Amino acid sequence: MEREQQVAIVKRYIEALSNDDFDTIKDIYADNATVEDPVGSEPNEGIEAILAFYQRLKGLGVKLELTGGVRCAGNSAAFPFTATVGGNTLEIIDVFEFNKEGKIQSMKAYWSPENRL
Repeated sequence: MEREQQVAIVKRYIEALSNDDFDTIKDIYADNATVEDPVGSEPNEGIEAILAFYQRLKGLGVKLELTGGVRCAGNSAAFPFTATVGGNTLEIIDVFEFNKEGKIQSMKAYWSPENRL
């Protein structure tokens, strides 16, 4: 998978979550993907569990913003961003691993309470 494709998916993800666009979330994830957010928590496995995880954010006014460049290596992309809900902002680094079809196979979010701004 080309770097440009990986970066485009990261940008679609940022935009989709900022706009409660769960159709795009469903489109960019593999059906058997996993989401571990934050790392160390119980992973959400499969597209239905992943959609349920993200739909908890619906209507909260979540806004994501990239805060640095997307780092691509092999079939993975890592990127720093902030997530703001109301007056609370959290610094996060996500890592996507892509499958051969160009879908997100796994997402891991690195953050802890110490990352609140």
